[in-house]
Amino acid sequence: MITLGSKFPELLVKTTHGDIKLPDHYKGKWFILFAHPADFTPVCTTEFVAFQMRYDKFRQMNCELIGLSIDQTFSHIKWVEWIKDKLGIQVEFPIIADDLGEVSKALGLIHPAKGTNTVRAVFIVDPAGTIRLILYYPQEIGRNIDEILRALKALQTSDANKVAIPANWPQNELIGDKVIIPPARTMKDATERLEKIKKKELEGYDWWFAFKKL
Repeated sequence: MITLGSKFPELLVKTTHGDIKLPDHYKGKWFILFAHPADFTPVCTTEFVAFQMRYDKFRQMNCELIGLSIDQTFSHIKWVEWIKDKLGIQVEFPIIADDLGEVSKALGLIHPAKGTNTVRAVFIVDPAGTIRLILYYPQEIGRNIDEILRALKALQTSDANKVAIPANWPQNELIGDKVIIPPARTMKDATERLEKIKKKELEGYDWWFAFKKL
């Protein structure tokens, strides 16, 4: 299984936009690879429409999208045409045609209890080619694309500011859109931080739970 913090495996994939070498093709950019069980299925169709409708938001965050399933290229092309003709949405990002299953096997996407269909998975990969987030969904449940956008923004914010991100950020129930300062590493730092909190020089509930507004 692929794990968080590992390098995305080097793969040459065939897509609706031609052959692409991963992760090199997206060097210097974030990219999100998301697998879907099959073309011409209702849940997957709703997901592709949702991804495409937010594609500009992903690109504004220096992030590209690439889909994947074990269908062949012609199936992807016909499905993309159907989505445009019937739903008025032009899917602009590439889709990997993994008809031999080699890419899915390399990424651990073949679920033994679900036949040969790919798992409904999401990999967020940073500009250095490191896998930063992995999400798995069952075939019956469509993804929340806004949560994937939120997770991407959270990762980028954490990296840029060396902070942690609270639940439901930027609408956390305790601290709103503020971010969490990493805990003190020594007893001295903990004591000093607690004093700053008491003097209201720093926001926080305790030395291990301090936060700030960016």
